Amino acid sequence: MGIGILAAIRDSSARDSVDWKRVNFWWGDERWLPRGDADRNDKQARDALLDHIALDETRVHSFPASDEGLELDDAAALYAAELATHAADGADLPIFDITFLGLGPDGHIASLFPNRGGIREETLTVISVRNSPKPPPERLSLTLPVINSSLRVWLVVAGADKASALGLTLADVSVHEVPAAGARGIKRTLFFVDNEAAAEVPENLTTPGLFWTGEDA
Repeated sequence: MGIGILAAIRDSSARDSVDWKRVNFWWGDERWLPRGDADRNDKQARDALLDHIALDETRVHSFPASDEGLELDDAAALYAAELATHAADGADLPIFDITFLGLGPDGHIASLFPNRGGIREETLTVISVRNSPKPPPERLSLTLPVINSSLRVWLVVAGADKASALGLTLADVSVHEVPAAGARGIKRTLFFVDNEAAAEVPENLTTPGLFWTGEDA
């Protein structure tokens, strides 16, 4: 969904109304694959949007790649250091205006999976992920405190296979069981969903003004 939205931005007539040279791009997670691999998130994002807009390459912060001479843990530490480099004095992180997330059918966000150590991490800003329940097994991911340092968190959710996860997320279940339930923007948390994904949203949240769908327009 995320890459599809980037492609839609690329094709939008309003695309160039944004001064992209002023935008910093960070990734929430990445697959531990060689640079340029078609399954890497940064490669897909470039193909969908970044290679089609005027941007400042120094503001594009991709995760390290598996063919760059680093071990996975060292790559996580390197990205954490890059985050700190762009933070205000004394801080570990820059201020994210928007963190844009997808939602897995199991409720995972970034590469923070249910009932695994990554979703419980409270100290590190970037973690290495091994034995991921979805391929590839090795990944890099921001942690939940980093995601929640964002001013705004936007989640885009579509399809019937996401209905259970979205319903549980909005029912405020345990974050360890459904990581998306822990995503909270400082100013706002916003869900963009289709009707199929909204099928199991708690009834009290479907009241007009609390939960909005396209049919309310």
